[in-house]
Amino acid sequence: MCDDLTAADDAALMSRRDIGLLAAGAGLALLIPSAANALPVRASTVSITTPDGVCDAYFVHPAKGKHPAVLIWPDIKGLRPAFELMGKRLAEAGYAVLVINPFYRVAKAPVVGPNDDFQMPAVRAKLMPMAQALSAKTTEIDAAAFVHWLDAQRGVDKKRKIGTIGYCMGGPMTFHTAALLPERIGAIGSFHGGGLATDKPDSPHHLVSKMKASALIAIADNDNQRDPGAKLALRSAFDAANLPAEIEVYT
Repeated sequence: MCDDLTAADDAALMSRRDIGLLAAGAGLALLIPSAANALPVRASTVSITTPDGVCDAYFVHPAKGKHPAVLIWPDIKGLRPAFELMGKRLAEAGYAVLVINPFYRVAKAPVVGPNDDFQMPAVRAKLMPMAQALSAKTTEIDAAAFVHWLDAQRGVDKKRKIGTIGYCMGGPMTFHTAALLPERIGAIGSFHGGGLATDKPDSPHHLVSKMKASALIAIADNDNQRDPGAKLALRSAFDAANLPAEIEVYT
């Protein structure tokens, strides 16, 4: 899992002092002002009924008009203030954004505290079983419910395609969403997504043939070093499906 590998890399590259400074910087990032020409937005915590329960989520959209929707799948630490900020900034740019709690079946968000780091044994012991309980099936159940909910909102322009973004463990979830709902999902973005192209028959890259979405696949340099063939498999899959895709490795 990319979150686990990232934690190992962080431990190798940074001291505890460095990690503390990084955490402080992340907190300060929440105070960064909105971009110029940002639209006024409305935000709320919402509840979305799925076949498996009730998902708590963060919904934010421009205060006026109808706008294309974006569905965000967080990383292993789940829905928390940092992801709410991401959603808010996208909304200020003209999107109706839903950021979901992927662990709603077992806990409401946030599932970690503001000072919890994935490298902490107790935090890892809590999050790993929750993440491992998720599957392609749970993602498809959730994706269908979330898109249905978005399409029922007054602030969402149903005439426009939906975009979906995933971070780390959320990367593969964008593939499953786009393959399940090709007529609604027009774009996917995966950032540091883990396990997008493997040698297993259920690898997410095999789903590209079912999509109608363009893609941005941002691959972390450390992931590329471990599996340099993944980007080639992804490129081949998107080319075969005749879908536009920007697949880049970032240092």
